[in-house]
Amino acid sequence: MAPEHIVSSYNDELVALAQTIAEMGGQVEVAIENGTKALLKLDRELADLTIIADQRIDDMQRKIDDMAVSMIARRQPMASDLRSIITAIHVASDLERVGDMAKQLARRSLKIEGLNLQPTFYNGVRNMTALVLRQIKESLDAYSSRDAEGAIQVCNRDDEVDAMYTSLFRELLTYMMEDPRNITPCTHLLFCAKSLERIGDHATNIAERAYYLQTGKQLSSDVEELQRTQIKA
Repeated sequence: MAPEHIVSSYNDELVALAQTIAEMGGQVEVAIENGTKALLKLDRELADLTIIADQRIDDMQRKIDDMAVSMIARRQPMASDLRSIITAIHVASDLERVGDMAKQLARRSLKIEGLNLQPTFYNGVRNMTALVLRQIKESLDAYSSRDAEGAIQVCNRDDEVDAMYTSLFRELLTYMMEDPRNITPCTHLLFCAKSLERIGDHATNIAERAYYLQTGKQLSSDVEELQRTQIKA
């Protein structure tokens, strides 16, 4: 946890910033779930709600940016406080992009509607969604609790997301080769899979921010240093 400050209002502002990030993260998680459900169930109403919800997520990012800039201007933070505020700006940006990906999933569901996809086509998307939702949740948990070890675990699982995307890409390509009528719907699902893969990348970004917030070091630099040490040994 961040240290207490002599000026209580300053501490309140830091707490409010963290709470707003947590609230935005919760909205993003719901957006991913709803966007995917809209896709899997071809639910037009849920798709519309997901698209509308993206505006609220965008508004929250602007709110966080305004809060952070105001604190920097008025409080002139140093050391861990400055790191905390700057990290919040970056995390909010990643969450906003995840919200955009959820909106893209919802929009794809509207285009797929009426194309009569076989249920098996959706299995890979469903499995990939479960994985990236876990990545987002655990990266946000690592950020809120300043858990450097948890952040490392999230980053280590990014290869699993990439592997699942590659497998899904090949599966959908096979369906397209088997029957030309599958080309249009499977192409839409390929775009959905790419959106999910990008969500996984943003989850990794948030985990790296969490690691930096706690240690003051870049995770990639620490990993490279560890690898060099292992090679020398």
